[in-house]
Amino acid sequence: MPEKNAENEDKQLLHLVFGGELTQLQGVNFRDLDKLDVVGIFPDFKSAKTAWKSKAQMTVDNAHMRYFIVHLHRLLDPDGDGIAG
Repeated sequence: MPEKNAENEDKQLLHLVFGGELTQLQGVNFRDLDKLDVVGIFPDFKSAKTAWKSKAQMTVDNAHMRYFIVHLHRLLDPDGDGIAG
């Protein structure tokens, strides 16, 4: 089995899933920043979407509650060239 090194290692595409109650349905201002629910950081979009969907379904009765997926890999490497900003 070949060893992994920096050149052939799978690229991490980190995603953050978090949510909270919004002040109004049309915006993205949170009612209370101290009550944000940080679900976690995930290694790929598929696992982040699974976590997001689970949390969103658990809060379906509260119209002001929203969960988001943030593409951390785009913030860390905005040019997509493998060199951190």
